[in-house]
Amino acid sequence: MAFGMKNQAADLGKDPIWKLLLKLGFPAILAQIVNMLYNIVDRIYIGHIKETGAIALTGVGLCLPMILLVMAFSALTGMGGAPKAAIYMGKGDLESARKTLGSCVVMLTATAAVLTFVFLVFGKDLLYVFGASSNTISYAWSYLRIYVCGSIFVMISLGLNSFITTQGFSLVAMATILIGAAINIILDPVFIFGFGMGVSGAALATVISQAISAAWVLRFLRGTKTKLRIDRRYLQLKREYALPVLALGLSPFVMQSTESLINISYNTSLYKYGGDLAVSAITILSSVMQMVLLPISGLAQGAQPIVSYNYGAGNNARVKQAFYLLFAVSLGFAVTVWAVIMCFPGAFVRIFNSNSRELYQMASWAMRIFLAGTFAMGGQLACQQTFLALGQAKVSLFFACFRKLILMIPLIFVLPLFFENKLLAVFLAEAVSDLMAAAATIITFLILLPKILKKER
Repeated sequence: MAFGMKNQAADLGKDPIWKLLLKLGFPAILAQIVNMLYNIVDRIYIGHIKETGAIALTGVGLCLPMILLVMAFSALTGMGGAPKAAIYMGKGDLESARKTLGSCVVMLTATAAVLTFVFLVFGKDLLYVFGASSNTISYAWSYLRIYVCGSIFVMISLGLNSFITTQGFSLVAMATILIGAAINIILDPVFIFGFGMGVSGAALATVISQAISAAWVLRFLRGTKTKLRIDRRYLQLKREYALPVLALGLSPFVMQSTESLINISYNTSLYKYGGDLAVSAITILSSVMQMVLLPISGLAQGAQPIVSYNYGAGNNARVKQAFYLLFAVSLGFAVTVWAVIMCFPGAFVRIFNSNSRELYQMASWAMRIFLAGTFAMGGQLACQQTFLALGQAKVSLFFACFRKLILMIPLIFVLPLFFENKLLAVFLAEAVSDLMAAAATIITFLILLPKILKKER
């Protein structure tokens, strides 16, 4: 069965796996690379503001916990609903797939309204809790108060775009990100430098670009090419469809929301041992980490419809073939990029700031420590996302928690107790948790996969 129009959609049940992964994965990877630019281009431009670039970058970095939380709620609904819809379609139950989409639209809209209210009322106080100082609060609040007003656009574009990808319309899904990112890249220097708006201009450019992306997604999902169509009849929050979405989406939600907790933990701990300069450094390091992980995430998103559809159709051989190809490519990419970063850390720092020698020295030194275990993340993400595609929400959730909540966050605060160099200890927490979590996830997946495939669906 092919989804959508024959000349655009992939046949997930019959086309060669490598061809499907290339067709669905490449646009998804490109979309994630563009999405990465979407997320970090503000930091790149802000970091190069003359005289105040380093401190302004710190301020924007302090907003990341709340930005990540908005993205986490998008993932809760979008990445929970899309695999469920794909499984329904694999079984030939298009009606349930459309009702799943309708429930997700309602959940995304309601959540966006609540988050906007909470952050506008309590956002400034939260920034102080997250490590803001008198030097950085003005930059952080100037960015956040504008960004949160566009939360609805962020959630619609990110959350509903998954329903486009899961039907095989990977180029349309890629265009969602590409359009918004291109507009953001164009508007950022105009607002930041041309109009002299600084960080406020960066936030406004992001809101405008996300609004246009959201309009693109809604237009497609209301059109004639999609089988999953937003219809007024299905815009209801039904328990039988919402709860399975939340169950599946809980793992990616925890993965995203714990990034927010990790960001808070790093900011507070690094501010304690290294001040505003260390907080600015972690903003750069986390951005470089995104440069490594987002393309892998894109590849996994491209593989998700292949795995989910064939799992729903009972074609275990194609499920295993898709996973092993995903695993090999993801791990190979992670190792290659990791090697480049270890050899040339300073080149990556200069992407974000070239004005502060002190920031350059600290971030270049810390990068080899912070990203030392990143090469293993390709394998972990392949296994964790395949768990999700197979509907194994509990297992995927456990490993999402294991790396971040059980390992990383405690290590951020515990390791400095055993090291004389406190900053080294804090940065080392990322590498230790990456290596331990990757080993545990990969071993567990290889043990459980045969058992999962034997179960009746």
